[in-house]
Amino acid sequence: MSDSLLGLDEPAQPSRGGEAYRVLARKYRPQTFQALIGQEAMVRTLENAIRRDRIAHAFLLTGVRGVGKTSTARLIAKALNCIGPDDEGGPTIDPCGVCEPCRAIAEGRHIDVIEMDAASHTGIDDIREIIEASRYAAVSARYKIYIIDEVHMLSKAAFNGLLKTLEEPPGHVKFLFATTEVNKVPVTVLSRCQRFDLRRIPAEKLAEHFAAVSAKEGVSAEPEALALIARAAEGSARDGLSILDQAIAHADTEGSGVSAAAVREMLGLSDRGAVRDLLSLLLAGDAPGALAALRRQYDFGVDPTAVLRALLEAVHGITLTKVGTAEDLAQPAEERAAYREWAEGLSFPLLHRLWQLLLKGHDEVARAALPIEAAEMTLLRVIHARSLPDPGELARAITKGEAIAKSENGSGSTPPAAPPAPAAPAAAEATATPQLPTTFAALVEQMEAHGHHLLAVRLAHGARIVSYQPPEIVLSGSRPIAADTLSETAAALRTITGVTWKLSLLDAPGEPTLKETQDAVAEAERQAVLASPIVQAALEAFPDAELIDWPNKRNSA
Repeated sequence: MSDSLLGLDEPAQPSRGGEAYRVLARKYRPQTFQALIGQEAMVRTLENAIRRDRIAHAFLLTGVRGVGKTSTARLIAKALNCIGPDDEGGPTIDPCGVCEPCRAIAEGRHIDVIEMDAASHTGIDDIREIIEASRYAAVSARYKIYIIDEVHMLSKAAFNGLLKTLEEPPGHVKFLFATTEVNKVPVTVLSRCQRFDLRRIPAEKLAEHFAAVSAKEGVSAEPEALALIARAAEGSARDGLSILDQAIAHADTEGSGVSAAAVREMLGLSDRGAVRDLLSLLLAGDAPGALAALRRQYDFGVDPTAVLRALLEAVHGITLTKVGTAEDLAQPAEERAAYREWAEGLSFPLLHRLWQLLLKGHDEVARAALPIEAAEMTLLRVIHARSLPDPGELARAITKGEAIAKSENGSGSTPPAAPPAPAAPAAAEATATPQLPTTFAALVEQMEAHGHHLLAVRLAHGARIVSYQPPEIVLSGSRPIAADTLSETAAALRTITGVTWKLSLLDAPGEPTLKETQDAVAEAERQAVLASPIVQAALEAFPDAELIDWPNKRNSA
């Protein structure tokens, strides 16, 4: 297969004691418009303009780095000056690549196609040379073409000097400008150019492109590794090819193909499984576990900013799953399953709060003198903020006169009680509070019976009762409880009982949770069985014996 078919930047030169290696970003530079990735709209516009002979005298190509601005400018130069294999052709969207103008432009040696880097030629003198030279006809090409890269770097005087020639250039001159910061280009220049905004290349197309490049290079690569590279490239084909080049070199040292683990280690990315584990610890309010998980990743060489960014991506993915958007097939199956499970159990207010806290923490860590310490404080802030009331729920509660603690330390005050109403008959009072559960355990059982399984489990495992006087419940704020748990519980109880319940937090120890109580009862039963004479005699006769099961009665022994 010839070099031109592979899309190389320049034809292979005769070997002089060993040809120098060309990086993938140059080797696979597009040589045809069809090879441009993700720019179909621009190619279609250029094709129609060339076919109808409506070619603008100046083009402005803008976009992020590595999407193909300079490559597109060179392709336009070839398209306008191509004469075909038989030297009889005209402007075409499919330059032949074999005629002298095409080859000379590809090799950067065509006398009528002048490339200039505005970053190193910023002054009016440089532009004055272009203006003087543009008066003369092309030497051998159909058009004399000026390609000015990073045009936004030109000085104000240089832009002003170019305006008149740019507005009314000679018929044989075309200007092609490329820039990454179009906002710095004067409006007077923008209005004289036909503008093309080159889009970021989607990660899916980049992964496909990298897979094709890997195949041509004879290197095996895992699909997940290519997806990681495509995501790290952030829409830039050049950046992605540079990362792939590095990954291939790393694979050569390991003697294997490009693996996802190697790419993740090379880029300093957090392991996706470790990120999910860390997010689980945050949602569970396990501060020691979360800090230990963060330190483990830090010890493995993962940057704290990368950890927070991965957490942000996870929260974003869970939110999109909850909204109902299509799943990203580039994600591992276990990650998609975890997102679906979290999306069912987390509310939108909590997800939005997590996003804001992590985003603020990410910015702080990026600027911090002590990044890992700043990351730890961010995680602790996230855990603490889970138990704070949601602002919207707090506003509605205040409007309704409900009592909600402002924070875990009891800094919030309970709104004053309303004036006592006139005494009502006992029958009317009974009607006002129908069939309310007499104990918190009965309340949880009633919620379970009405289908609120997840909410009942959260209450049984996490709620410590300070005061239970239906329809008012005061929970301990010393154990983190999400504000959405309070609001969801109140809404569920209103649906079940038809009565408005008031739930609040107070900085007090509270009673053990229902789960702790059940565990304590079970342990007491076990100890009672072990203390029975028969069991003690059995254990003395068989020292290695263990108590596995016993009748569910304390006096059954």
